[in-house]
Order: sequence, then structure tokens, then C-alpha cells
Amino acid sequence: MDVKIKELKEMRVAALRHVGPYNRISEAFARLGTIAGAAQLFGPEAAMLALYHDDPETTPASELRSDAAVVISAQAKVPEGLSEQRLPGGRYACTTHVGPYEQLGDVWGRFMGQWLPASGERMQNSASFEIYRNMPGEVPKEQLITELYIPLA
Repeated sequence: MDVKIKELKEMRVAALRHVGPYNRISEAFARLGTIAGAAQLFGPEAAMLALYHDDPETTPASELRSDAAVVISAQAKVPEGLSEQRLPGGRYACTTHVGPYEQLGDVWGRFMGQWLPASGERMQNSASFEIYRNMPGEVPKEQLITELYIPLA
């Protein structure tokens, strides 16, 4: 697994909460797209993210909290139906997955379960997240690019 340590700036996001299995967050993304599109939040610097707040190894699937989110500018108004969140700046471990979203659970398993313990790094008490660098419909699913981030202490 190729992992890089990156220094990220704080990100302001407009988010829509999803409670339930992480692999069903696409339902929240559909609603986010409708709300954020109508509010014209998809500017050139916009990026789509999924934020993951709970450990699926210790939290029942029905109680997992995640957010479908879009990065927004400091001036953007957060539309009704979305909440504002800020991802803290700092050190993050990052790995990139190229391929279908259905494989992301396995990638997260190796990233959190193998790389992190072997790295000597410690996870900060903050959300892990994915940034989607392209979208279904733009490219075949084998060419989807997803960056996975773990906040480091």
C-alpha cells in the first residue's frame, strides 16, 4: 500500500448526515447533489467527500455515522438541509484507490488495520474521509480515483 503523509489546510464543507451502513452513503450523496446543485455549490474548487465518524469494527452498522459533503468557500452560504462542518488542518495519511467504490471497504481495512498499526503513527480523534477525484458517469468504474485520509496525531 502506497501511503503518503500530507499536510492539509482546514476545509469547510456543507454536509448531509447518513446513519447506517457506510456502503449505503450513496443515498445521502443523491440528496446532497440535489440540494448543493440547486444552491450552486459546485464551483471549480468544489470537491466531493465522504466523512466517516465511527469505527465499523466496534459500532453496529445501523448506528454508523457518516456525511456526504462538498467543500465550499468561506463565503458560500450553507443551504437549508445541509450542515456546516470544518475538517481540521494538519497531518493526514493518504492512500489512493483506483477502481470501483465497492472495493473501498477492503482498502480501508488494509489502511486502518495493517498500515496504521505498522506505521508507528497514531490516529487523531477526528473524522477519516474520502475525496472523490472523478465521478461515476465521467469515467468507467475501473478508473474512479478515490483518496482516503486518516487524521494523524
